[in-house]
Amino acid sequence: MSLAKPAMRGLLGKRLRFHLPIAFALSVVAAAAFKYGVTEPRKQAYADFYKQYDATKEFNNMREAGIFESVRPTGK
Repeated sequence: MSLAKPAMRGLLGKRLRFHLPIAFALSVVAAAAFKYGVTEPRKQAYADFYKQYDATKEFNNMREAGIFESVRPTGK
């Protein structure tokens, strides 16, 4: 009894025809999950933060705290 010869001819093309669409579909799903699971909430969080952020008020608070060397607090 002899073993059957393995089918080597066309093996790469055959495996690519099977695995390439699966890999493409999984990559599209991963990209969509990252976009809507990470980047969109991050963009929304930044938008919410900067709606209420007042740079001048923040600067004045830091100036009064004495963080800056080049700007003195208003009381001194």
